[in-house]
Amino acid sequence: MNTKIDFGQLGDRLVYVKPVAVSDLPEEVQEKAEGLDQLFAVHDSDGQQLALVADRDLAFVLARQHDMSPVTVH
Repeated sequence: MNTKIDFGQLGDRLVYVKPVAVSDLPEEVQEKAEGLDQLFAVHDSDGQQLALVADRDLAFVLARQHDMSPVTVH
């Protein structure tokens, strides 16, 4: 399934979702991760982290609830 998307139309509303290893996070965040090995970060186009959540689906829902268009970063 290949769909062409004009990302220029999305402007500043595009956000990026990427997996983050809990072990790479600061210790105080690791303690709040409640045994998870991986979290998902939502970043704006400038790379600033907007959110850190427990799973990918939640990251996409959160972005859409704020009228943003999420895409996955590998």
